[in-house]
Parts: sequence; C-alpha cells; structure tokens
Amino acid sequence: MMKVIDCHHHVGSVKDTLGLGGASGGGEADAELRIRIETMATNGVDQAIVIPGHGYIRAEGIADTRRINDAIAAYRDADRAHFPAAIGIVEPLYGAAGLDEVDRIHAELGLAGVSFHTRYQGVPNDSPLIRKLIERMERHRLIPFVHALPELSDEAPWRVASIARDFPDLPFVVLDAFASYEQSQQVMFLADLAPNLIFDTGLLYTLDIVMPFIRRFGAKRLVYGSDLYSHPLGYRHEHHVLTQLRKADLKDAERGLILSGNIERILGLI
Repeated sequence: MMKVIDCHHHVGSVKDTLGLGGASGGGEADAELRIRIETMATNGVDQAIVIPGHGYIRAEGIADTRRINDAIAAYRDADRAHFPAAIGIVEPLYGAAGLDEVDRIHAELGLAGVSFHTRYQGVPNDSPLIRKLIERMERHRLIPFVHALPELSDEAPWRVASIARDFPDLPFVVLDAFASYEQSQQVMFLADLAPNLIFDTGLLYTLDIVMPFIRRFGAKRLVYGSDLYSHPLGYRHEHHVLTQLRKADLKDAERGLILSGNIERILGLI
C-alpha cells in the first residue's frame, strides 16, 4: 500500500476551548499515544506530523509556550518511526521574545516549523507581528503551518497569501482552507497569486471540492492532513477523505505526492 503521512495531527484537546465540557487532558499519556497509533493503523497511516493544540493555558506566558514546544519535541523523539517531525508554536504577542523562541525551537529542539492558529493568538494571519516571526523562520528554513478556518476573518486565506507573496522561496502549508465550498473558491484564486501556498485536506468533507484544484494546479500543491486531535476528539475509524484519495481518479504519481511525497519534500524528510 502507498505510504501515507498525515501532516496535521494535534497533540492536545480542544474540549475546553470549544465549550464541549469535561476534562481537557485527553487521558494519560500512554493511552493518548496508544489510541493515536491505533487510529493511524486502522486507517493505514504510516506517519504523522505532530503539532501542539493551540488552546493551551498561558498563565505564565512564554514559559508555557516553551513547555509545550519542549513537550512536542519529546513526543516526536519518543517515537520517530511514527512521528518523523514536529511543529512548534510561537505567540505573536510575545514580540521580541517570540523571535528568541523561533531560534530556540530550531537550534535546541530541531522542530520543522511553526504553527499559527490566530483565533487563539489575538492577531490576524497577516499581522506585522507574524511577518516578523516568519522573517526569522526563513533564516532557519522553518515552515509556516497556518490555519485558515472558514468564517473566521482573522484566518482568511487571503491574509496568508498577502504574507506568502513576500517570501516566495518559503513554502507555506495552509491548514483547513477547504473546509467550506465558498472558501475553496477563494483558494483557487489565491493559489495563482502565491505559488508557494500548499494546502492540506483538513476538515474537507468531500474530495470533489479539491479535484478541480488538483487538475488546475497539479498534485504538488496539496498534502494529506486530517486535523486529528488527541482522544476523545477526532476520527476513530475510517477517515473518509483518505479513502476517497485512495480511490480517486488520480495517477499513482499524483496520489503519492499528496499522500506523502509533498510533505516529505517540504520538511526535508527525504
């Protein structure tokens, strides 16, 4: 079976931040890891790129951010066979201290990129504060993973494109942008403006939405991502988008790029 790397796995719970009630710990660490790997095996996913959840409590400011970056690096290091790379978080509102954290996650932790989810971060995706972070990230070849949920004006994909055009040699992985039909049409326009935008399949409800995108821009602009969170949230059985990708009218070479080849190239895993 063709190799599959899921580029969009969050380690952490969103139960509290989404108002779903109950404890947010997601169970003990051993159970969390076991359920994640079992879910991957059920779906034929070989590896995943892990990202902390953005809804963490920051009562101690940057000390809490450093803690979660340390934790995601340790999560990766404990099982690199399943988790070959990890993505960190840097908070734009930390200002210059955030630049120091970019340097630290590169030099000390060896993380592959930085995730932005600005609904939790108090700025829009095209904030000058984010631009300064990406300027520092480019020095280290750290990849921006930028969430672009529909109906959130601060996360609108056009805001990502406005920054990405100024960093043409740096790939930007845009997460969740195909989660609505209307926004998928915006993506078709923005992909022309910023050729370094790469989009994942997170929260996609049917592959039919992205087939025109693949036909127009090629398979190199799409990566497989599920937006899986720690148990109990996220898919537990068959992931419908992955099933559709396996059955889609695509050449094997195209399918291979989407399922693993593109993210391996972007993150330097090959």
